[in-house]
Amino acid sequence: MNYKDFEKTISAPRMSRYKIACNGNTRKAMTLYRLNLRLSQELFTIVGCFEIALRNAIDHHYSKEHGIDWLKNAAGPTGMFNSRICGKTPYIIAEAARRLTNYSHPKLIAEMDFGFWRYLFAKHQFRIAGQSLLKIFPSKPKSSKQHNYNDKFIFDELEKINNLRNRIAHHEPVCFELGTAIKNTKYSRDHYQLIIQLFQWMDIDHSSLLYGLDHVIEVCNKMDNL
Repeated sequence: MNYKDFEKTISAPRMSRYKIACNGNTRKAMTLYRLNLRLSQELFTIVGCFEIALRNAIDHHYSKEHGIDWLKNAAGPTGMFNSRICGKTPYIIAEAARRLTNYSHPKLIAEMDFGFWRYLFAKHQFRIAGQSLLKIFPSKPKSSKQHNYNDKFIFDELEKINNLRNRIAHHEPVCFELGTAIKNTKYSRDHYQLIIQLFQWMDIDHSSLLYGLDHVIEVCNKMDNL
């Protein structure tokens, strides 16, 4: 496809950023756009695997701490999250349970999005559930005067991953310095390394888990060399 037709399909405003990044070279601009799509696919796969691993680790931990049906019970009349300080958490759980035609605990777990799991590390949700959720990261470094690897730290790190997930879901590029038309893979590389680090803290063999799926660095290198 020539650039004129490509731009007509994708739109001139969207492609302008890629063309600027490639110094007006339209062929390179099309290549960069395609590489961005591929990198988005790669990262979304990694994020998806991490999200499943995270929610399963949380579910396994809280099932032992609060019982097998802990999630639905947490939003009940006497549930641990049924408190004003937990904000929308109990409402989100109750609404998800109500939508299920044939309720089961695994189905309810699957209904929760990444943001929900992140908020279990928020101040009030973390404390009201027993302040034990950091145990899902058994290889997390110990806190020191310089670095506090507490629930807030994990909450903030998960926000970065959630923001990446949302960027990709809304078809925002991941190949630029944020807010610019400068080609740069640092944002994608940094977020990829963060996910790998959290896998390691969870004692998950990410290399085996992502075998055949992970080509993030390879695509980043192609972008850098374009």
